[in-house]
Amino acid sequence: MQFSDSHCFLCGAHTSPENRTPVFASWLQDRYKLRDKELLLLDKSVTTFGELTIPCCDTCHTQHVIPLEEEVAQAASQGIAGLQALEEEKLFHWIGKMYYGTLVTELIKEADPLIMPQNPVSENPKMLGKFREFFKVLQSMRVPMVFSDFIPCSLFLLEVSPTEDDLPFEYQDELTTMAFSIKLGSVAIVCTLLDNGIIRKALGKLYHLTKQEQLHPIQVAEFKARVFYAAYIFNVVPEYFERPLKPEDTHLTLDTIIDDVTNEIFNPWEMSAYAHMLEEMLKPWSIREKEILANPPQPISFLLDAQSNFQHMERYQKMN
Repeated sequence: MQFSDSHCFLCGAHTSPENRTPVFASWLQDRYKLRDKELLLLDKSVTTFGELTIPCCDTCHTQHVIPLEEEVAQAASQGIAGLQALEEEKLFHWIGKMYYGTLVTELIKEADPLIMPQNPVSENPKMLGKFREFFKVLQSMRVPMVFSDFIPCSLFLLEVSPTEDDLPFEYQDELTTMAFSIKLGSVAIVCTLLDNGIIRKALGKLYHLTKQEQLHPIQVAEFKARVFYAAYIFNVVPEYFERPLKPEDTHLTLDTIIDDVTNEIFNPWEMSAYAHMLEEMLKPWSIREKEILANPPQPISFLLDAQSNFQHMERYQKMN
C-alpha cells in the first residue's frame, strides 16, 4: 500500500508519470458529461473529474481496470436489471477503485495542502488500520481470491422514479466511514465498503420494502442518510486473514474476524446526529433539522408511513 504519485494504486509497483488511470472512468465522464465538472477536495483545492487520475501500472490498467470498467459500463447501460445481474464482487471492485483513488488523492494532497484539513486523515491511526484491511480485500481485483462466507461490503441498488428526477449523475463519499453513493441515470448505488455486509443485514427490512419500487429522489436521499448514518455509528473494523496455500490451490481464500467482544458493533443511535445527516441529504428540498425532528421520537420519513409500511410517492409536496 503506497500513498504516492509514483506507485501503482493497486499493486504498488513503481510507475512513470504517464502511467495513470482516471478515478472516474472515461465512459462515466463521457456518458454523464463530467470531464470539466469540478470536485472540491478536503484541502479546499479544486480539481475536475477529468483531472482526477491515480498512478496505475500497465499490467493493472490493461488486465484489471479496463476489463472491469467495460463490464460495469455494459451492465449500467441496461439499467437496474443489468447492474443487479452483475456479480456483487465486481461492483465492490468498481466502487472500491473510485473510493481508494479519491483517498489516495486526498492523502497525497495532505502532504502539501492548500489549506490543512481540520482532521487530517493521515494522522488518524485507526483510519490507516482500516485502509490496510481494505487494501487487502481490494487486491481481489488482481489476485484470484475467494471470500469464505462473506462479501466485504454492503451494497444497495435503488431504482429512481423519473417523474421529478433531474439529476442524471450524482456522487457522494465519506472517506472516514467508507460510505459511498453514485447515481447512474435511473439507478442509485449506495455502498458501505468495509462492514462484511452487516449494514445491509441491519437495514434488510427497509431494503426489502424498496425492492421492485421506483423511489422518488427525496426517498433515495433518505435511504442514503440511513446508510451513511449506519456507517457513521459502525464501530468495528473487520480483519482479514489468508488461509495457508496448498500446492494445488488456484486462488487465495480469505477469512474474516470481527471483534464484537471488546467492541459493540454499532455505537448508540442518536436521533439528533441522524437528523443532522438527513438534513445534509435533504438540502435540495430545503428541509431543516427542526422539521425533521418536529416529532422527536419519530423523525420525518418519506420512505415509511407511521406503521412502517413503504410510502408510494410520485411527487413531493412541501408541507406548510
